[in-house]
Amino acid sequence: MTAHAGLHVVVTGATGNVGTSVVEALAGDPDVADVVGLARRRPEVSVPGVRWMAVDLSGEDSPAVLDELFADADAVVHLAWRFQPTHDPVVTWRSNVLGSIRVFEATARAGVRTLVHASSVGAYSPGPKAERGVDETWPTHGWPDAAYCREKSYLERVLDSFELRHPDVRVVRMRPGFLFKEQSASQQRRIFAGRYMPGVLLRPDLLPFVPDLPGLRLQVLHTDDAAQAYRAAVLTDVRGPFNLAAEPVLGPRELAELLGTRAVRVPPSMVRTVLSAAWHTRAVPASPHLFDAVLRLPVLDCSRAHDLLEWQPTRSAQEALSAFLRGVRSGAGLDTPPLVGRKWG
Repeated sequence: MTAHAGLHVVVTGATGNVGTSVVEALAGDPDVADVVGLARRRPEVSVPGVRWMAVDLSGEDSPAVLDELFADADAVVHLAWRFQPTHDPVVTWRSNVLGSIRVFEATARAGVRTLVHASSVGAYSPGPKAERGVDETWPTHGWPDAAYCREKSYLERVLDSFELRHPDVRVVRMRPGFLFKEQSASQQRRIFAGRYMPGVLLRPDLLPFVPDLPGLRLQVLHTDDAAQAYRAAVLTDVRGPFNLAAEPVLGPRELAELLGTRAVRVPPSMVRTVLSAAWHTRAVPASPHLFDAVLRLPVLDCSRAHDLLEWQPTRSAQEALSAFLRGVRSGAGLDTPPLVGRKWG
């Protein structure tokens, strides 16, 4: 690993699930002198070595604000992402895509030498579910029907062009699987299940079964482990994409064992019909299009991150998912606007 003493790092989306772990990992590294955490709303939480600043990337004045904030930066870690409203993709497009482009362009204007961008397994085209997994050369055309995948994939094309125009900027793209930690559980429950589903209902003894769906194979990673990969990407002289996930891959049987229940074969069309009805009536925010995408995600090969970043997750996939379930049931959270904890609502 190549050390760069006294780095000044700016992190967008610093108050969310990944951001809170990344700023803490960076601030705790002796090679990082200063961390500036950007978010739409300034948090109350205090992290030693981190300064908080407010900026709305979807705002028309954000380019000028970013120019000022990036002026002395050695690296920008771009994590900001808006998952909702799923019924109004124009809103998420303005924030996620146009906001990201503003970050990329401000990075180049300010002469920042390193840009680490949070892509996703969701950027990948449908692929095989084999244990070995696909490497980072697998196509990144996403699942076009899902806004999340469509936006992540579009930004991959934007970065392709950006790297051609700015070869002096070291661009790193992180493509993790599903990221969980206990403190982000309340937020993730609200994002996918809605604010009115009580966390106490997510108890193993209340789940009669796990649906055994063809294609249901999840790769999970503890957010703190992902943060260490981001830290390594900032400090190591590497470029390009990196898959991130923990072992093992979780299928219906593994999920059922974790939850203390059984896996029962269910037609995907039945689950999609129920989810579609719930989404169209706004009972849940998770769209059926995202469900379609999840069943088509390829399994990832993370060898490149292991070799070039010298990174290994310290927790298994089961441990990461168990942390999430504990957090949901207890209403865990952090004192930031996105991660505020609640058992209900």
